[in-house]
Amino acid sequence: MTAPANAVPDRAERSLRQTLLSPGYRRLLLLCVLLGVPIALACFFFVGLQHELQHWVWTSLPEAAGYDTPPWWWPLPALVLAGLILAPIVTRMPGGGGHLPVNGLGGAPVGPRALPGAVLAALATLPLGVVLGPEAPLMAVGSGLALLAVRRAGAGGDQQASAILATAGSTAAISTILGGPIAAAVLLIEGAGLAGTRLVALLLPCLLASATGALVFTGFGQWTGLEIGALSLPDLPPQANPDAGDFLWGLPTAALIAVLVTLARALGRRTVSWTRHRTAVRTVACATAVGVCVAAYALITGRSPAEAALSGQATLAQLAAHPHAWSVGALVALVACKGLAWGIALGALRGGPIFPAVLLGAATALACSGLPGFGATPALALGIAAAAAAVTGLPLASSVLAVLLMGRDSHDQMPLIVMASVVAFVVAQLVRRTPPEAGGSPGGAPSAGAAR
Repeated sequence: MTAPANAVPDRAERSLRQTLLSPGYRRLLLLCVLLGVPIALACFFFVGLQHELQHWVWTSLPEAAGYDTPPWWWPLPALVLAGLILAPIVTRMPGGGGHLPVNGLGGAPVGPRALPGAVLAALATLPLGVVLGPEAPLMAVGSGLALLAVRRAGAGGDQQASAILATAGSTAAISTILGGPIAAAVLLIEGAGLAGTRLVALLLPCLLASATGALVFTGFGQWTGLEIGALSLPDLPPQANPDAGDFLWGLPTAALIAVLVTLARALGRRTVSWTRHRTAVRTVACATAVGVCVAAYALITGRSPAEAALSGQATLAQLAAHPHAWSVGALVALVACKGLAWGIALGALRGGPIFPAVLLGAATALACSGLPGFGATPALALGIAAAAAAVTGLPLASSVLAVLLMGRDSHDQMPLIVMASVVAFVVAQLVRRTPPEAGGSPGGAPSAGAAR
């Protein structure tokens, strides 16, 4: 005799109810809310300090030396210094300064023992022009502080609770720079590949921690007046509905972006293999090569090298506000020089892979926006979505991120955003010759694994 069709859903519903009503899980939810506050404050000061150091290196120092903008050679000493600082961190400190960015954002959460190296590597090198973002170090801060709190409370023996709290901490941290808890939650859902009771049980702590963290992060930024460095586009090109020409040119452009991002990641994997031997010396060599690429952009275009250095947040905002201020040649040079620098940095330096990829996608799409019937606003939207999908392997989360960044224009651009994300994801999977990296989800989303 077969069971009724609704028997399995009923059992799943009872299981979920038992999980949600258990005292241990309710304590876990409360702890996630409480953890969201210190994690948000730690992320706030982390991002604020990074921004101040970055401003000092790329604005205050050049002005003090008599330059209105950094000269073309400015990245060379800055990146050599970054390599010299990073080399002993990678070779001698626990955790090697954090995850390799070529592996995405996946892998086991960074534990308390490895946290100092990850923070030091990010704060000491990202402001010097390393072509990587702050998202991976922020996730390390979130997971490390969450695991430290668990162990201080004497609950470190519960591996499942520790894993959930570490993932909630990482999600709370990354939500502070991705526009709030929604984008971070979608990233978690799609990257973790969970379903049913497990999904809800993991999602609720992460949503609570993310919402609390985002509230504290934003409120504290308004109170202090410090720059919080979230990925945002305050100014956008004039609103324009996508038409047939945008789809005709946009989808091949999304495929091109996926190819470029995937080739840069392949360069990163080759760099990883090269730096396994004589790691310290070759880390410095890779940092110097990144500086050469950034300086080459300034020499070729006559523009500031800061546009090709750093994570790309500021340059992306400038592109969105004034998309026609760059010539096609300047955009092509930006994609070529920053893309090469990013590929090298992925395999040798420390930071997050997403922010530079988003800039590369936007610049590629805007370089193509002069084609007949292809508008700047649709190009910007699909460029962001395609690059994010190609680098993360998460088309849904990438679509949500693009929608949040486009703001008022997102409703009209949504069909193009979604199609570009899917095309870029499929093309990236076809072009990639190696399987997804071990230790992380295919999209590089936060993992609920344990950490030391």
